[in-house]
Amino acid sequence: MNNEGMRVRLWLLLPSLVALLGSAGTPAAALESKPPAAGAAQAATPIQHFVMVMQQNHTFDNYFGTYPGADGLPPDVCMPIAPSASQSDCVQPFHIGTFTMSDLRHDTDTFAIQYNNGLMDGFVSALQLHNVDGRLAMAYYDGREVGYYWNLADQFVLFDQYFSSAHTGSIMNRMFWVTGSPGSDENNIPEGGYGDLPTIFDRLQERGISWKFYVNNYDPTLNYRVLPSLDHLPPQVQWLPLLNFDRFIDDPALNSHIVDLDQYFVDLENGTLPAVSYVLLLGASEHPMTDIGRGQRLLGRMLSALMLSDAWESSALMVTYDDWGGWYDHVRPPQVDRYGYGFRVPALLVGAYARRGYIDSTRLDHTSALRFIEDNWQIAPLAERDAQANTFISAFDFEQPTRPPVYVSAVRQTEPPRLGLQRASIFVTYGLALAFALVVIAMAALSPRARHASRSADSPD
Repeated sequence: MNNEGMRVRLWLLLPSLVALLGSAGTPAAALESKPPAAGAAQAATPIQHFVMVMQQNHTFDNYFGTYPGADGLPPDVCMPIAPSASQSDCVQPFHIGTFTMSDLRHDTDTFAIQYNNGLMDGFVSALQLHNVDGRLAMAYYDGREVGYYWNLADQFVLFDQYFSSAHTGSIMNRMFWVTGSPGSDENNIPEGGYGDLPTIFDRLQERGISWKFYVNNYDPTLNYRVLPSLDHLPPQVQWLPLLNFDRFIDDPALNSHIVDLDQYFVDLENGTLPAVSYVLLLGASEHPMTDIGRGQRLLGRMLSALMLSDAWESSALMVTYDDWGGWYDHVRPPQVDRYGYGFRVPALLVGAYARRGYIDSTRLDHTSALRFIEDNWQIAPLAERDAQANTFISAFDFEQPTRPPVYVSAVRQTEPPRLGLQRASIFVTYGLALAFALVVIAMAALSPRARHASRSADSPD
């Protein structure tokens, strides 16, 4: 095993050791830039590797509505149970706790009722119409359930004006993510797939810029063509748009770039992380009615490996969510065209150049990732949406030295750690403890009782 592989395994197996050694601040003068890992493409910024993870079905208010300093839940909001309900017959946002979970309806019709021509007052009633307990739309998580994400926000960048690209479900939103366009007029896969519609990966391939689509629990035999019907799609086919293009199924030059997530860790060890990586965490997508902790744990493994690789100082990792999942969000989404935007979704950026504890309020959507890739690697826009999208370049600070790796706990602390003092305080604490222990041992060794006990122990019976 090479040294890099050993470091990654030490991080994963000994998080307490990493917390001690990796989270301390490093003087700027001591930082030295590492050369980009093998296979890195020339980029317009120091970001030579961009990793994009897309999870499932949560709004910003649902995950970060009570995060300090963010544009979160209004203090006086109370959602009417029905459009004609009185002001007292309403539901206020509440911590989800042990409230019974269900998969909330989140199709185009549900959006229309919840949005209600911009009145934003139909979140409960839209679900009630389909015999779902509409109160659940107003439930939220906080640092008790999504502590890892809140701790990432403390250390890196949280976006509080990031919108889903379409006011419908996963398929169309993920098509915007890879093509800058809806793909079709409906949130489903058309017969015959998406034809010749260009994707960002086609443009990368043409330019010789390295890329991969990493998929947790990837099944290479599963795509839209092998299904008996397109009415009931397995998650891999719904959430991995490339499996609905014939060329990405048939052409080995393209298909070989779609790989299992295990390859991500291998690429980090070997110094072969591509310039652009998209990631689908099947089985850990945080889709409602699943354990949202699984997504946090798997993303934590990914970040730990990235931080301890040679690629860290030239990388940025972004995590977001494809659509709102039926949950409440209080910010009225701008309607830029007949497809979107949809409601806000959570989004975080992590990297050696990411600002520390920064809340970025730039208006973004899924095509902003395309815009960043296009600007960074000088690629022409795919469609009107990504050509006009804002990028998240404001989340970086390229004037400062790169930030060293930092251990991020999954347990929410009351206050974020003061990293600049952490290493010094740790060593002072342990130093004082060691000195105290030595004094106690010395005093015990010099005491008359100890000397007597020593002579007695050495004497024959």
